[in-house]
Amino acid sequence: MSYIKAENLVKHYGTGDGLVQAVRGISFEIQEGEFVAVMGESGSGKSTLLSMMGALNTPTEGNYLVDDIEIYNLSRDQRADFRREFLGFVFQSFNLIPYLTLAENVMLPLVTVKAKSSTKKTMAEEALDRVGLGELIDRLPSQISGGEQERVAVARAIVNHPPILLADEPTGNLDSKTSGDIMSLLKKLNAEGMTIIMVTHSEESARSARRILRIVDGYLTDEERRIGEAVTVKSERPTRASA
Repeated sequence: MSYIKAENLVKHYGTGDGLVQAVRGISFEIQEGEFVAVMGESGSGKSTLLSMMGALNTPTEGNYLVDDIEIYNLSRDQRADFRREFLGFVFQSFNLIPYLTLAENVMLPLVTVKAKSSTKKTMAEEALDRVGLGELIDRLPSQISGGEQERVAVARAIVNHPPILLADEPTGNLDSKTSGDIMSLLKKLNAEGMTIIMVTHSEESARSARRILRIVDGYLTDEERRIGEAVTVKSERPTRASA
């Protein structure tokens, strides 16, 4: 049984002449512990797909299951519980609060967790140590580099020990060397058992994944690539006559 399963996911915005078809009938399966890159040009639908996988964006049609749970059959509160228990999010823009220390930024996902403040601080310090920033816990975001800020964003995403990490262009604002460092960190987390789904337009970053899914104009393309081999899968894209 697949850990993550998308069944004919569709997402439309607007109506009539203003209708935008962002995702058009995408299906795939991801096994526990995989590292999957989702690639596509700007506007292809990859970030919309990631938001649906993050239980943040209700599909127009289709089903999305994690650990055999139909996510969009859950109530809003239940989806919030699901995100807290299962998911960590890493975004391209870091989204760090400038007046909070690194430890305080990492503690933010723990606000609703029932635990002592000292316990939460220890969890944040452990997460920062895990990404190689254990000695910088009292710094402000302005006092560290862009690559270090992205590491803080990763630490914040993993502080709750989620089994799944969703990353949206995590190297988009970084130079090639720093991007390589971030990808090495994600590979390390994956080797420790975390399931990672990463949206990227970077071929270099995508090579760190074990599998690549490509999206073009809202469709999953005919070819799914695994590192070191090419695997042909059923196309989700209809012909022009049926589109």
